[in-house]
Amino acid sequence: MNVWFAASEAMPLVKTGGLADVVGALPKSLLKRGVDVTVVLPKYGEIAASFTEDAVTLDTFHVSLGWRSQYCGLQEITVDGVRFLLIDNEFYFNRGSLYGYGDEAERFAFFCFAFMEALGRAERLPDIVHCHDWQTGLIPFLLRTRYAYNPALRDIRTVFTIHNLMYQGVFSRDLLKDLLSAGDDLFGEDGLEFYGAGSCMKAALRYADKLTTVSPTYALEIQTGEYGERLDGVLRQRAGDLKGIVNGIDTDIFDPMNDSHLKVPYRNSLSKKRQNKSALQEELGLPVDESVPLIGIVSRLVGQKGIDLIGEALPGLMEEKLQIVVLGAGDPGFEAMLRDAVCRYPGKLAVWFGFNEGLARRIYAAADMFLMPSRFEPCGLSQLISLRYRTVPIVRETGGLRDTVEAYNEFTGEGDGFSFGPASAHDLLYTVRRALSFYEDADTWKRIVMNGAKKDCGWDGSSKQYQQLYRELLIG
Repeated sequence: MNVWFAASEAMPLVKTGGLADVVGALPKSLLKRGVDVTVVLPKYGEIAASFTEDAVTLDTFHVSLGWRSQYCGLQEITVDGVRFLLIDNEFYFNRGSLYGYGDEAERFAFFCFAFMEALGRAERLPDIVHCHDWQTGLIPFLLRTRYAYNPALRDIRTVFTIHNLMYQGVFSRDLLKDLLSAGDDLFGEDGLEFYGAGSCMKAALRYADKLTTVSPTYALEIQTGEYGERLDGVLRQRAGDLKGIVNGIDTDIFDPMNDSHLKVPYRNSLSKKRQNKSALQEELGLPVDESVPLIGIVSRLVGQKGIDLIGEALPGLMEEKLQIVVLGAGDPGFEAMLRDAVCRYPGKLAVWFGFNEGLARRIYAAADMFLMPSRFEPCGLSQLISLRYRTVPIVRETGGLRDTVEAYNEFTGEGDGFSFGPASAHDLLYTVRRALSFYEDADTWKRIVMNGAKKDCGWDGSSKQYQQLYRELLIG
């Protein structure tokens, strides 16, 4: 079985978020199952030269994009046993960052067309094309429209994975018609039309053979008006082709026993874990005290992540015997709120604005609890990393958080975290206080931590589900 992934980022080459972790780890797990995987990615300027210095140029050609004719190089590298094809065009991809430009529609339309041209030049065609998020959403559309005339591509099946339905690649109809050389016939209700504009995400939802998203609960949630981002009707129509498969993490990368960012390696030793707590407290200027419960937050500081709930609950949280460490960046209002809180609660709260992979790992390792009060969360990786680092997650019951964290039951002794339902500061505060009450009992806390240690946070089970989905597509 031969599968090509199309994605806008992938570890270890380039990353802005969880998408890169998934596209980096899932192919490695599929390779172990005998699936031949190639990952197709833009050749960004941010990709380290150490990855590309031995790249082999397989082909060069021009891509037609409306009235434009743009150069494209197709380069091949192998990283950690995974074959990558890099789409090379410096005008579109050799920039200061991956996203956030005024010509996003043109950049990723070019990537999708270049992907299709690369397919047509492949010595061995894939059986399945697996696309990820809106940046690749035009590929299933192009395969069934513009390139439908090519008999060599006719039998290729497509899977499209929704990593976050909020980000849809919505652009004006005129712009997309220009880039795609498309007429009004492709912008009807059953096409790309989206409330007077055009949606790259909707293109994939309409034209891909199978749809997946990153947790079973999120697959149900996005079929409702509350979470469906105005695409819930389309998703209900495709419900029979939609499957939720929870993400995993790369347990080789996220391994507290072999993590060079940590002061003290550990597996299940809580005493060694607490040594990392002391080191982090010292690093961030907090009073060094292993007995004080430490809550970690590594997150984008945006509304989706429930940062407003944390802000509302903060006065009550600061009354408790605890410390909170935050790593993240995002909404200026939330950043200002946290800056003010650091001044108001010295010795209780430390905040590092931006992202730092090493510091993130040290927070996962040092924290006793990890807080994720997301208003919605397609899957979430932080709670899985937390469990891997023997840190107890406190989450809101939504999306993948609900599917991966089992609330602790003091009567049965089962459960590996704490959760709450309503998106309210009151429920957040109550749940944190409940977790703190169990933390005071060392035996109970160790039981909760060890329950989490038994959970498989890796990709093996999920990659098996993807492999089965591919087989079902090929059988027809």
